[in-house]
Parts: sequence; C-alpha cells; structure tokens
Amino acid sequence: MLSLLKSAAGVAVVATFVCAAPLRARVVQVDVDGIVHPITVEVISSAIAQAEREHADAVLIRLSTPGGFMDATRQIVEKIFHSPVPVITWVGPAGARAASAGFFLLEAAEIAAMAPGTNTGASHPVLEGGGTMDSIMKSKVENDAAALMRTIAVHRGRDQQAAEKTVRESASYTEREALDQHLIDVIAPNPEALLKQLDGRQITRFDGSHQTLRFTDTAISIYQPSLRERLMLAIADPNIALLVVLLGALGIYLEFSSPGLVAPGVFGAILALLGLTALSMLPIDWLGAGLMILGLVFFVLEAKFPTHGVLAVGGTVALALGAVMLVDTNVPELRVHWSTAIGLAVPFALITTFLVSIAVRARRNKVVTGLEGMMGEAGVAVGELNPLGTVLVRGEYWNARAPQRVPASEPVRITGIDGLTLLVSGMEKKETS
Repeated sequence: MLSLLKSAAGVAVVATFVCAAPLRARVVQVDVDGIVHPITVEVISSAIAQAEREHADAVLIRLSTPGGFMDATRQIVEKIFHSPVPVITWVGPAGARAASAGFFLLEAAEIAAMAPGTNTGASHPVLEGGGTMDSIMKSKVENDAAALMRTIAVHRGRDQQAAEKTVRESASYTEREALDQHLIDVIAPNPEALLKQLDGRQITRFDGSHQTLRFTDTAISIYQPSLRERLMLAIADPNIALLVVLLGALGIYLEFSSPGLVAPGVFGAILALLGLTALSMLPIDWLGAGLMILGLVFFVLEAKFPTHGVLAVGGTVALALGAVMLVDTNVPELRVHWSTAIGLAVPFALITTFLVSIAVRARRNKVVTGLEGMMGEAGVAVGELNPLGTVLVRGEYWNARAPQRVPASEPVRITGIDGLTLLVSGMEKKETS
C-alpha cells in the first residue's frame, strides 16, 4: 500500500512539472513576394485559416513587394483586421521593400516591423489603365486611398499624418525613419529576432480586446501554398503568362497543321487556358488583345494563302505590339517587357512559318500513294493489249486498256485510271547502236 502511495505521489509531481512547463509557441509565416494580386489574397486567407486550425499564436506576413492592385489590397486588409489570431507584418530581408500596396499591408497588422536596409511608403494610387486621370477622378481615387490609410492608422495607433503623406505626397521611409515616425513598432534583422523582441508585449486587437504575446520558445512554420496557388503564383507574372499562352497557341496551331498528332493539341489547349486564366486577373487593354489575335490570324492565313512572308511579317509585328500593350497599367512590374514581346513573337513567327512551308511543299508534291500515285508510272504488258489486257506495275498485275495494240512484253506508261482499270499507252524503245 505504501509503495502505491509513493508511486501516485511521483506521478503527481511529474504531472505538476509538465503542466507548469510553458507550451511552445507556434507562428505561421507566409511570404508575399512580388505583386499583390487576387492570388495573394487567397494565399494570405489560407495561411490565416491554417493558423486558426492549428491554434497558432500569430501569423507572420513577410513582405517584399513593389505594390499591386487596390482591390486585392483592401481584401487583404479586411482579412488582417478580422483574423482570429494576431497578425505581424515584417519587411525583409535586407534590401526588400513594402511600397504602394505593401505599405497598406504593413500598417494593417497589430505589429509592424522592418529589417535593417529596407524601405516602405510611396502609396499614391495610380490609374490601372495606361491613360491619365482627370482632376475629379484623381481627387476621388486619392481621397479614397487616404481615407483607408487613416482608418488603418487610427485602429493601429500609428501616426496618421505620416501615413497619409505616403498617399498624398508619395512619401517613402527607411526603417529608421518609419520607426521615428511611429509607423512601425520594431526593427529586427530576421523573424527569430523579431519574435524575441515581441515576447511579453501587449497588443490591442481590432475588436478592442487586449492580448499579451508569448514567444519565449517559438517554432516558425512556413505556409506551403496549395498546388493551385503555386501554379497561379508561377504564371501570375504577365511575361510568363504570355509565354504560356503562346506555347498553347503554338501547340494548337501544330495540331491543325498536322491533324492526328493529338498531343500538341491537348497540351496546347491546357497551356492556353492556364495562361488566359492568369491574364484574366490583370487589367487587359483590348487594343493589345486585338493586335495579338490579328497576329495569330495572319499566321493562319499565311498557311492558306502563301504571300511570300508578307502575312508572317505582319503577324510578327502585330503580335509584338499587342503583347507590349496587352496589360493596361502604369505599374512597371505588371507590364509585358519589350524584350519579352520580341523574344516571343520572333521565334513564334519562325516556327509557324517553318510549319507553313512544310504544309505548302506537301501540297505541291506529287501524290505517291493510292491509285493517283500511279499516274505516269512505267510498266510491262504481260500479254498483248488489243485493246484490253494485263500489265505489271510496281510488281502488281492490273487490268489495262490501250488506245492501240501493244505487243506482249512491251513497256507501257500509265496515262489514266478508269475505276480499277489502268489506261496505258505504248512506249517507244530506245534505239541502241
């Protein structure tokens, strides 16, 4: 009995120590590299949902972005405001930036941080189209963005004037300037150092409740995007999306040029749909899209009506111009580069022209199969043709008819076909000396 009591006491002591030991904190880190677009919204939403499922202590959003679309930015800000777990934003590593839309995301979190050697700001809105805004529209867009920035600054307790200057005056700040202007809370070289600095800090959630962050022993897990998200992120760049579309168009063109190959048509259709899906997320200039379609039509017409390369050259020019004009935006990172447009249009033109030349030569060549392929062939009369008889052509015996008598074993030439009867004429033997 005494031994049982001792064992129970030992178990109780161990349980006390286990319960007293603090649980290891968990943070889900999600990386935002490149343009902020609808796929970015999906990725951040999924990361926040994962953190909620796993009862993580916080979500860390690492920012390195030149900006992006305002609609996507508003959606992400809304996701951050209503996140069930605290959200920390950090611009890093050194050399990174959170410009334009990135500054909105930086300010929206409960904790905003930057790495040494980074910068942020320059959030003045620009028109998604290639044109310029009139004074009234410019004022509306600017005031709308400024109001959103003030709302974020008020709810996060940050300097409203300094934040609004990034919208009104396109102001930009280094990490030290942002800290001095009360736009960020911490400067940290890496996520691990950032979490150590935040241990024990009290934050105010969007609903007004207070929470103390505990990051004494923290495990950081990197959010892994789903297959769809990885695929869309890979082709979200308009230059890559255009490449995918043209490869798909080339596969479909090859299938129509050489029916029966199947594989080029199947993979071409898949690539074309993927590329068009990626481009659909971008502001499309319909003049650019029209020029690209016109270029493709020129290549098809070159196959039907050979014009000694005139349509092919016109298609190349139209394709390159259309590619450059395809995305209607002033953001350089969202435009198709001239180097990409020319680098895709010229090889596409060369390949399609090569396929066209093969098709044209095939049409001009003499038929060498079937009955039509026997026209002009030489044979030998097996017996006398007067006018009907039998001839030997290509090692095969055929019924034949001649316009005049042909002796047996004389050479003949096929001049026509009547059903399954060959029309032949005698051939004069060459004189020998």
